[in-house]
Amino acid sequence: MRAIPVASVALLGAAALSACVPAGAVGSNTFGFTVSPATVAPGGEVTLGVGRTAAGCRGRVTVTSPVFDTVTIPRHESSATARVDRDARRGAVYQVTFACRDKTGTVDLTIAGGGPHHPTDEPRHPKGVHAGEGGSVAGFDVKQIGLGAVLIAGAVGTAYHLSRRRSGEGGA
Repeated sequence: MRAIPVASVALLGAAALSACVPAGAVGSNTFGFTVSPATVAPGGEVTLGVGRTAAGCRGRVTVTSPVFDTVTIPRHESSATARVDRDARRGAVYQVTFACRDKTGTVDLTIAGGGPHHPTDEPRHPKGVHAGEGGSVAGFDVKQIGLGAVLIAGAVGTAYHLSRRRSGEGGA
């Protein structure tokens, strides 16, 4: 019987720890090449990073992918940004290739979504909430209104009865 709570705590702890992994650690490799975020919508921006540690690359890095133009990260910088093509296929996973002298690495980049999408340059306007059907019109229920009226009448009647009873006791 004690094994079930222990297993539950262990699973919840593992889930909590996995949720705390830094965003840069997702989609990285041994040379410190990163793509953040690892999932992006078509037309969105990603940050391409390179670790400038002893194991990482110290020179200029060339980053290529089928979903954005070639980007160069200068040797004195550790990151650059790239804009993902608007016509990138939703739900697809593309490889991002980092090349630095003799070191090469790949990181996966996932395109958000999965359904058909036709990109447009028109701005999107939020539709807002569906309002105007609060309490008085929507779900008009005679039984609930009647029950509410009975409860209110009972409370008022009880309060009146108790107040009259007290005033009569005090005068005797």
